[in-house]
Amino acid sequence: MVGYLVLVPADRQPPVPPPGKPGPSSAGTRDGLDGAHVPVGDDPLIRIDTARRTAAVAGRELELTYLEFELLAHLVAHPHRVHTRDQLVTTVWGYGHVGDGRTVDVHVARLRRELGAEHRRTIQTVRRVGYEYSPPTGR
Repeated sequence: MVGYLVLVPADRQPPVPPPGKPGPSSAGTRDGLDGAHVPVGDDPLIRIDTARRTAAVAGRELELTYLEFELLAHLVAHPHRVHTRDQLVTTVWGYGHVGDGRTVDVHVARLRRELGAEHRRTIQTVRRVGYEYSPPTGR
């Protein structure tokens, strides 16, 4: 008899709404495993649409690869939280990924280029640790 174990990162689980309360709306959401919708940040600067797999900054649509999109969506969903390179590799690339933190550095550099000079500092480097998404406060 053969069995399979599927590991899903804890932050990818859809929240369960309290009884009698409707689930979150689908605007600016991430599809959950059971078809429910999970919000992807509430930042007005960067909009993530996981149903169409698009991202826009200040109204300008970004041209992102699959992993760049996943990385940006993860960072925007967890603003002001420092993520180590290993955490990002595990969460974004998956458990079976063979690589190192340099892979994350390259993708972050590409993301910053795509965000443009005005918004590239929203993804901040935390030296010898990893990265953090910090939305601008003065709008």
